[in-house]
Amino acid sequence: MSRPKIRLFVDHPLGRGQTVPLSREQANYLFNVMRLSEGAEVALFNGQDGEWRAVVVQAGKRSGALDCVTQTAPQQAPPDLWLLFAPIKKARTDFIVEKAAELGAARICPVQTDHTNAERIRQDRLQAHAVEAAEQCLGTYVPPVDDLRKLSEVLADWPEDRHLIFADESLVGAKDALSAAPDAAKWAILIGPEGGFSPAERDRLRSLPFVTSISLGPRILRADTAAAAALTLWQAERGDWR
Repeated sequence: MSRPKIRLFVDHPLGRGQTVPLSREQANYLFNVMRLSEGAEVALFNGQDGEWRAVVVQAGKRSGALDCVTQTAPQQAPPDLWLLFAPIKKARTDFIVEKAAELGAARICPVQTDHTNAERIRQDRLQAHAVEAAEQCLGTYVPPVDDLRKLSEVLADWPEDRHLIFADESLVGAKDALSAAPDAAKWAILIGPEGGFSPAERDRLRSLPFVTSISLGPRILRADTAAAAALTLWQAERGDWR
């Protein structure tokens, strides 16, 4: 039996016979936008219990409910990989969050660097983009999106057992840096802002024992492209694509 075409993230336990209430926004989407009615099937996931086939048992304009029937996919967690990035223009920041969720980041951490233009973000809006990306890519996990923090504060509070990959634009054309990184169970990738890292930031990063500087190829990439490229490179060499 094929999966339902519509997938929905819910903040509610899932299991056989479990009734899942819908929020007003979810009910509007399913019953007013998608024109579903009682008896229709929807795939549900909550980031913890895998994916479940559910049947609409109540359908209203502002509310509704579904009953879980069978599990259609087990819970699958991504590798323990964080993405740290400096926010850029709105649409391109949205792109970074969406692709990070699709490519298997376990946590998304916006950071403010010396050359970051944004002083604040809409964390709730970015989290919604992560949810939408997981819904569309058949993921069963939604990475949390942190609020914006200064890079200096993040590094000062950095866990010693997590290795940080620093995409250094001054290393354009270098090879094999990721292969030379030490083995680790916990990882993070750092992507800088449009203006690059400041000399002081670059010097500090290079001095830290838990940091490996890498190149992302023979050309300097835009920040949003760099995030997708670094995640892809890491997944292919160290992650769950192998």
